[in-house]
Amino acid sequence: MVLGSFLLALGAVVELAGTATRSHELVLYRWIAGLPFRTLDGGIAVFGADWGFLLDPLSAVMVLVVTGVGFVIHVYSVGYMAHDGGYYRFFGYMNLFVFFMLMLVLANNYVLLFVGWEGVGLCSYLLIGFYFHKKSASDAGNKAFIVNRIGDAAFILGMLLLFAVAGTAVHGIREALSGHGGRDGGLGHPVTAALLLFVGATGKSAQLPLYTWLPDAMEGPTPVSALIHAATMVTAGVYMVARSSDLFSLAPHAMTIVAVVGALTAIFAASMALTQNDIKRVLAYSTVSQLGFMLLALGVGAYWVAVFHLYTHAFFKALLFLGSGIGHPRALRPAGHAPHGRTQGQDPDHLPYDVHRVAGDRRYPRAGGLFLERRDSLGDRQLAARFGAFCTASASSPRD
Repeated sequence: MVLGSFLLALGAVVELAGTATRSHELVLYRWIAGLPFRTLDGGIAVFGADWGFLLDPLSAVMVLVVTGVGFVIHVYSVGYMAHDGGYYRFFGYMNLFVFFMLMLVLANNYVLLFVGWEGVGLCSYLLIGFYFHKKSASDAGNKAFIVNRIGDAAFILGMLLLFAVAGTAVHGIREALSGHGGRDGGLGHPVTAALLLFVGATGKSAQLPLYTWLPDAMEGPTPVSALIHAATMVTAGVYMVARSSDLFSLAPHAMTIVAVVGALTAIFAASMALTQNDIKRVLAYSTVSQLGFMLLALGVGAYWVAVFHLYTHAFFKALLFLGSGIGHPRALRPAGHAPHGRTQGQDPDHLPYDVHRVAGDRRYPRAGGLFLERRDSLGDRQLAARFGAFCTASASSPRD
């Protein structure tokens, strides 16, 4: 099913590249029938939304990432989940996630985008708590659900403000908003709407101060971490800000705040990765840091840089998570292993396989750029793994 989606998406993108406008919009029907209301300037507008989809270069990149990376991770999951209970439930959740994620990136208005936004949040909650018999997993799912509701509430307020100011919530509303800025560059309605939408992005993309749910989300199966909490869903906030470039270009104060929050998150999360023992939590904080770099690029107006980094990050971070999944507790880990970067007895010859994959296998000591000889201590290897994650977070920062 996901492979079919990827092939159809690839065909649509190839066809789109042959068009002059590089944009195609399809409106199926009027989804929310109009209710008249008065806008802030005293005019009369109709509250309504279409069930419509937009394919342009930005959504084309996202569609290929979601379906391409999603297909590979689905193939990986067939073997990874083969001996787990709830096998069919897992793939049901994963396919439902792909459906909602495609709806999010293809929607031609904020209302339909919000349907996909909430849908991927639901799937994230279900998959984080997939092992619901574990209290830590169910608590992590609840934490992700509650923290994201803060951002979603701000998203709704921003969307309603767009309706109140412009009378519509379709993408590309620069003309409707251009007359509503504050005097002398002050804080006007576009700034307020942009900041509210950005709060929603901080929740979904795990930025300061709403980042706390993502490290705990590693309680879910590793393919979930690779697809949802590294490659696709957590980039939804980045996509939404990039999609709202018309709005943010009218709000330079908001763009400054986006850049500052992104920069602070990038540094803060990368430093926190150095203190972790669980390899998946190391990668989770690295993901938060990379998302911070993307938002930093968006905040300085380098939208293409942010989208390019989103594209590359989806691949290398998914591979890092899948590499960590090689040390499946019921498969390849030797007996006596703890579920993190330490082992019982502190024997350096029995590090979990996930640490070897990140820091460089001992048999090929220079493959990862880290000289891990047989005589190295366990602490040296753990430091190497953390250093590799920190370099991953810092070396991919956008450059002019």
